[in-house]
Amino acid sequence: SLSRFLFPSLTSGASSLPPPLHFVLKTTLATPNLLQTNMQFQSNTVYHIYNQGNNRQQIFFSDENYLFFLKKMRNFLLPYGDLLCYCLMPNHFHWLFYVREVILPVFTDGVTGSHPVSKNKHRTLNDSIGILLRSYTRAVNIQENRTGALFREETKAKDGWENFHLSVTHPDYGKLLNDWELYGIHCFRYIHFNPVKAGLVDEPEDWLYSSCLDYSGARKGTLCNQVLAKDLLGLSDAY
Repeated sequence: SLSRFLFPSLTSGASSLPPPLHFVLKTTLATPNLLQTNMQFQSNTVYHIYNQGNNRQQIFFSDENYLFFLKKMRNFLLPYGDLLCYCLMPNHFHWLFYVREVILPVFTDGVTGSHPVSKNKHRTLNDSIGILLRSYTRAVNIQENRTGALFREETKAKDGWENFHLSVTHPDYGKLLNDWELYGIHCFRYIHFNPVKAGLVDEPEDWLYSSCLDYSGARKGTLCNQVLAKDLLGLSDAY
């Protein structure tokens, strides 16, 4: 069990955090019917990003679907930052994502690379997430002989830091920083415990389609930046 790991002691200082790190409670919505996300991302910020099947319908129908989606996450999400943890459920998904860049040049492979298509062609993180979801939808619709929306129109992103200009001299700085750390760890734990809460497995590391296996050491996954996650969230090394 990962109970010791998922309830770590909080770090007391912020010196190891990439400045400026924000957690701002906000929910942003996608453009209806197009899955063209319109989230107001900022660099050096951690977001809890999630979506679910339209009308709560199933979005993953086979092991291959999960693996296909994970590949798309690597191609369309990771160029913009670092994945801290994730969980893919039968009818929804969760990402805890550290944004480094909100816009990047578009390259010949459709994502990023060393040869831009044009000097003025760029793609935002919003656009890239929209492409990920739309392209996955097209593949599943062909597979399942179906039409129409697979995901809900709204892809949501939340963070938990309230004041972008909070000074270390603020009388409540320590409490607010502690609240941020609690929020980050809460998201981390919530995401990994989704399969347990849904009754799919007994332990979070029993679910194949989350990063919990990687953090437990049972799998050598490279999708998440575990070093950064431990630093940002004050996670313990005791698994």
